Parts: sequence; structure tokens; C-alpha cells
Amino acid sequence: MIFLEKKPILSVKNLSTYFAMAEGTVKAVQDVSFDLSSDDVLGIVGETGSGKSVCVKTIAGLIDPPGYIANGEILLYTDEFARIARKEKEYVDLAKLKQESFSRIRGKHIGMIFQDPMTSLNPIFTIADQMIEVIVHHEKVSEGEARERAIKLLEQVGIPKPTERIDDYPFQLSGGQRQRVVIAIALSCNPEVLVADEPSTALDVTVQAQILELMKDLQKQFNSSMIFITHDLAVIAEMATKISVMYGSYQMEVAPVDNIFEVPMHPYTHALLACIPRLDIKQAELLPIPGQPPVMMNPPKLCPFLPRCTRSVDKCEQVLPDLEQVEEDHFIRCNNPVPQKVQVVKEGV
Repeated sequence: MIFLEKKPILSVKNLSTYFAMAEGTVKAVQDVSFDLSSDDVLGIVGETGSGKSVCVKTIAGLIDPPGYIANGEILLYTDEFARIARKEKEYVDLAKLKQESFSRIRGKHIGMIFQDPMTSLNPIFTIADQMIEVIVHHEKVSEGEARERAIKLLEQVGIPKPTERIDDYPFQLSGGQRQRVVIAIALSCNPEVLVADEPSTALDVTVQAQILELMKDLQKQFNSSMIFITHDLAVIAEMATKISVMYGSYQMEVAPVDNIFEVPMHPYTHALLACIPRLDIKQAELLPIPGQPPVMMNPPKLCPFLPRCTRSVDKCEQVLPDLEQVEEDHFIRCNNPVPQKVQVVKEGV
């Protein structure tokens, strides 16, 4: 398990999320652990189906039946909980909350930024309606005060003429402006944890860069920790302070961002990085990972990367390795971890 010396805002311990299907049990997330402090940005990377989105949706209480939390704790620490508990118990275990109880957590303490802003916003309501509703629900202020706060937030996220645009409908805004509105809604109650699930994927490259820069500035300004999910390793290198590499529902490697990119230790992490085209080195061919991602319907209790791994040993056929610390702040789930520099096939070699 990955824990910090300083007190975290969010502490996830051995989290597992399953889906009970007619054909069997889909084990979408298994044994995930991490801590987040106020200045942390945790980047979660991995192939489609690795469990990234299910993990954060579980934290935000967005898993509906047939999905359920099979094991683990999701401990959220806030000053508000400490005051209520008179410092005897200053956290709430989100894994034990009922779905209806999340209405006081999601938006107030956990802000969500989704991939597609057009589906995140209700097309039949104005921006004002959607922002004011969130602020009034959590902050218990008048609609006039909520509107003033909403206008200020739109200005902070770079919406031009916010006093006018606040009464627009989502279809009247560009894709980049809609995503800025979604970010403003997520930050409207100054949450301790900001969850961004591939927030820039639906945007063009120029707008993407602007949105990412905006998120970095606002994360520091609002002093929120952040969980950032993406398939783009270049984005993770720019945004994250530490990275969790997921594959087949498990964390394969967790380390500070520099460690992951300079000397990856897990064979899957190394394979991911080797797939990236390099502008500084001519390549004769890309290096794809052979094979296919695993099907998580009733999987065996072995390393999910085993069929595609080039460094497997006899022990890999017998036991699933634990996530163990190999050096300071560096954790890996592997029976044969080896530090490796990322290599590419050079033209003519």
C-alpha cells in the first residue's frame, strides 16, 4: 500500500470494485491503494479496460448496480468532518456511504471533470441554472449570491464577458468554453479533491494545451489535490507529480513522475513508454505491445500481464505478486522487476 508521511486528504486502501453479471463476476478494480495530499496530482494511466475510470467513479460514488465495492476503504479527511466529530474522528469512509448520501460529498468535497463537456452539461438549461444549482445546494446561499460567485468563477476559468455568457445554453459555447464551464462547476464549492477523467481528449490540440494549463493554475490556486486520468503519457508528464500505472484492474507500478519516465521498472510500464514515437530519434518502426488486454470476467489469481510479458519467471505462473516498495516512493507489482532505460529502434539498425 502507498501511504504518505504527511496527513492525506484522501486515503484509498485496498479498494476493489466488482460487477455481478449473469455470466460471472467482472473484477474491474482490485487492491488499489494510494494517498493524496493537497499538493498532489496523481496521474492514472493504462490501456482501455485497465480500471482507471471505474476506480475514480467508485471514489465519487458513481458506481450503480450491478457494480459494488467488494473490499477496501475510501477515507476522505476534511476540516468539516473534524469539527462535526470534535476531532475524535475526522474522516468519512466513502466506501460505506449509501448512494443517496453522496449528494453532500460529490460537488462539495469531490469535484468531477468528465471527458465530454457536451454530455456533462444539460442542454435544456442555461449555464447559470446549472452552476447556481450546485452552489445553492452545497453552500446554502441565496440564488443572487450564487450567481455572483458563478460569474466570478467563469471569469477565473477564462470565459469572455461572463456576465453575458452565463445566461447562454451549452450549444452556444465552443467545445473549449464548455469544458471551462465544467471546470468552473467542479471548482464552485472549492472541493478538496478534483477528479479529471480524460478532460482534454475531446478537444483539439491547441485548446487542449490551454485547458491543461488552466487546470494546473487553478489546482494550485484552489489548493485541491487532483486525480488525472488519461491515455496520453505526454499529458501525464506535464500534469502529474506521481503516476499509478494500471493494467488488468491492478496497480502495476506507482512512483514519482520522474522515476516512471526515466527508469521504469515494471515490464508493462516500459512497454507503454517504448510505444511512444520520439521526435529526437529517428525510428524505423513503432514497438507495439504484442497480444491483447485481459478479460476481467472471473480472472485467475495471477499477474494479468503474464501472457504479454517478456520478463516472466517460473514464480509468475504460481502467484500474483503484491505491490511492494522497491525504493523510496517507488512501488511495483512484479516478480522480476528490473530498472530499464526506454529504448527505441533507430533507423538503419
